[in-house]
Amino acid sequence: MRISNTVAEPRHRQTGEGDDLSPTNLLSNWDEKKVRKDAEKKKLEESGSFSYTFLERKRNKAFTALVFAAASLITLLLLTTSQSDVVLQNLRSQDRRQLDQRPYSTCNEDGVLRWLQSSKEIRALKRTKEALQVGLVNFKKPESIKWELFSGGDESPHLFKFKTVKKRLDWSSFFPEDIDENDPTNSSCPNMPMPSVPKNLTLDLVVASIPCDSPSNDWARNVNCLQAFLAAAKVAANTGTDFVYVALCGKCRPIPNLFVCQELIEHQDGYWLYKLNLKRVRGLLALPVGSCQLAMPPKAKVEHVESREAYATILHSAQSYVCGAISLAHSIRSTGSTRDLVLLVDESIRLDQRQGLELAGWKVFTIQRIRNPKAEPSSYNEWNYSKFRLWQLTQYDKIIYIDADIVLLRNLDFLFDLPEITATRNDQSLFNSGVMVIEPCNCTFEFLVDNIGSIDSYNGGDQGYLNEIFTWWHRLPGTVNFLKHFDNNTVENRRKLQLFTAEPPVLYAMHFLGIKPWLCFRDYDCNWNQDQLHIFASDPVHAMWWKIHDTMPAELQKFCVLQGTQKFLLEWDIIKAKRKRYPDGHWKIKIEDPRWHGVKSQSVRKRRRLLED
Repeated sequence: MRISNTVAEPRHRQTGEGDDLSPTNLLSNWDEKKVRKDAEKKKLEESGSFSYTFLERKRNKAFTALVFAAASLITLLLLTTSQSDVVLQNLRSQDRRQLDQRPYSTCNEDGVLRWLQSSKEIRALKRTKEALQVGLVNFKKPESIKWELFSGGDESPHLFKFKTVKKRLDWSSFFPEDIDENDPTNSSCPNMPMPSVPKNLTLDLVVASIPCDSPSNDWARNVNCLQAFLAAAKVAANTGTDFVYVALCGKCRPIPNLFVCQELIEHQDGYWLYKLNLKRVRGLLALPVGSCQLAMPPKAKVEHVESREAYATILHSAQSYVCGAISLAHSIRSTGSTRDLVLLVDESIRLDQRQGLELAGWKVFTIQRIRNPKAEPSSYNEWNYSKFRLWQLTQYDKIIYIDADIVLLRNLDFLFDLPEITATRNDQSLFNSGVMVIEPCNCTFEFLVDNIGSIDSYNGGDQGYLNEIFTWWHRLPGTVNFLKHFDNNTVENRRKLQLFTAEPPVLYAMHFLGIKPWLCFRDYDCNWNQDQLHIFASDPVHAMWWKIHDTMPAELQKFCVLQGTQKFLLEWDIIKAKRKRYPDGHWKIKIEDPRWHGVKSQSVRKRRRLLED
């Protein structure tokens, strides 16, 4: 199913002229208005149009009561003292100020009514109901009579109001860069007011007005927009059993991992109709509103179909990560996980390498690469949009994606209890895509591919792109994807090293940045030989990868041999480090790695060509 389906444009209707409903003419024009209203009501019901300005769908008895109530109100107002007038005015002003604080959009009420009336799904639903029970979320002053006519009953729609978040709160308030992950009780999310939902209320359709007048560069990180989406989801989750229809009115695309594309029924312009799976939605709403708190697995036991869950990674455009993927598979199995291991590869991976990957436990699937059109030819990120192919693995309900330069120290199966997208923080309000929970779906894949040309990645890669799509994400502790990165903070570096080397392990996964261990010699971390890579250098952490490597069978270790070209590049790094006399002195260490002595460097001619490159 694609993201959007074309819905036929409803026929144009002429708009009627408004009636004079002023209190002074209400009684004298009663008979004339009754005749006119009955005729107009019949005409509108036959046409199904909602393009009008004066219809008030009331029975004669109800309208008579309104007339006498209006007359009584006029008399009361005439007898009211000036002091009472002041009190009344103050009350009205206070109420108006409260209303103005709510994040209303410019959603066209008549437009959404016409669109719903033309919906095949809603028409089919109405044929099964005597009258629809409708809830309106975030509508400022809905014309209840129009909704009564639409629903086919006399009951007014249920209105759900909420106060907007405080103006001082922005996206970073709900998706902060840092929280106290060591003691989750010290971290809390700001208050995001939600509508109150009466108990035992059952709705057939929830219609929400989303405060997004037009897409902009930061629309996807608009707090009021997020609040309205979550409010609509909450009302639906609390007014249905299994499924509830939700219509969204606004110009901004709904949150893709809250309003998922496989539950999208119809879409036209600024209108979306979903049939929400409420079990799924309730699970999402039980999580923190943003990354301001850690997303913990639910306390209730989650039923799993293990054959529908898998770990996955991807290799494309280069053979240099084959050893990394093999060590990743070995580390996953070493933690006791029995889930499937799925590997996506392109044609650059040789047959013998595929056999080694399968021997390590991967189920290997060949894919066609996806090019990043904004990347330079032959650059590191030219083909990294191939990661979107993960969403085509629809034989699985859930996947834990892990980069091939990561090894696991502890079991991560608990992540299968968490939804898309669950990941660790990268920086600012962004997540790191090195370890993430995703839910494969063809229409999500189509959306990712279809928007490559219109969505900019902040870092030019897949991580930046995915962060622009999935702005609403759930936070994992940093220990799930612990980056091998050190800076000038001696105290912090000492803490990181203690975590890396702790026994028994504290970390769940180590993420090796910079030059990868298998592309280096065993003796020391060769990131030391390049000044700009010192932030990724650590001999103890480097040694830990080799400790895992040494537990692999010999038939797997042979895929981690050092190639001649790579040996030459490492030799050249040593020469440059020696010339610059880096104070760490690693360039003085004699290389004893058998892999180093077991391979010949390139010829002099090839050395020169590589140096020129």
